[in-house]
Amino acid sequence: MSGNKPESSKSDKASQYARDVVISHEPTELYKILKFESMVNSGGQAKTVIADGAVRLNGEIETQKRKKIMSGDIIEFNGERVVIRLAAPGDSESAPAARPTRKVWGE
Repeated sequence: MSGNKPESSKSDKASQYARDVVISHEPTELYKILKFESMVNSGGQAKTVIADGAVRLNGEIETQKRKKIMSGDIIEFNGERVVIRLAAPGDSESAPAARPTRKVWGE
């Protein structure tokens, strides 16, 4: 036996353990996601934890505070994982109902 497991997309794998965050437009800046999702207390704190290397984006440490986040991206911080989803046109709450969702308002 080779022990190889079938590969799955980053979004499929994370969806099993993460909650969805629905954004109204893309890109949205990384620090705003942390702030609006109450993963930190303020935008300033969001910028600090990102600069300190405490945030992972798609499995890699991300230190760019204003990194542009797109649908399908996975953000991990402080034991929490979120998957970014883009709202469908005309449907501001179009995420799967099985997982809790929250909306991040655009700029």
